[in-house]
Amino acid sequence: MPMAPAPEDLAGLSLADVARLAAEKRLPPVERWNPTHCGDSAMRIARDGTWYHEGAPIGRPAMVRLFSTILRREPDGRHVLVTPVEKLDIAVDDAAFVAVEVKSEGAGAARRLAFRLNTGDVVLAGPDHPLVVRAAEDGPLPYLGVRGGLEARVARPVYYELAELALGEGANPPGLWSDGAFFALGAAA
Repeated sequence: MPMAPAPEDLAGLSLADVARLAAEKRLPPVERWNPTHCGDSAMRIARDGTWYHEGAPIGRPAMVRLFSTILRREPDGRHVLVTPVEKLDIAVDDAAFVAVEVKSEGAGAARRLAFRLNTGDVVLAGPDHPLVVRAAEDGPLPYLGVRGGLEARVARPVYYELAELALGEGANPPGLWSDGAFFALGAAA
């Protein structure tokens, strides 16, 4: 299944372009594949988004992108790599992806927020892709829903951009709208 090349960044794209790219992306139907569990993949996704195989970083972004398309989150919370004939566990330290860039268009309830992930995928925040902030010992941790229970941790600089936008709008509680949904940026208890 051919994949469109990942955008280098969102700066040169309109939100309409981003939404089109997200809609055009065709992913394998991993939610319909139910092979027998085969074991462990010897792979891990670190908190910073680096993918490892047998302890060594996977240096080819195209390989990471390919593996990310067959990643699935199981109902029990485990992450697996799945094909029509095999299912292998993969360790995920925090979230499967990292949101490394945000692009905002509009203001208030008309705002739309598009995120570029470390894999090059683009996700438009909204009802199907919520933005949530969880309380943690080291401060608020923002996450973006990607697909099928998979999440992207929002990188700290991106979170600061969101906070600056939210403070500029003066909403109480501080937060932002995207694609018709409001997302509070304070950490939920």
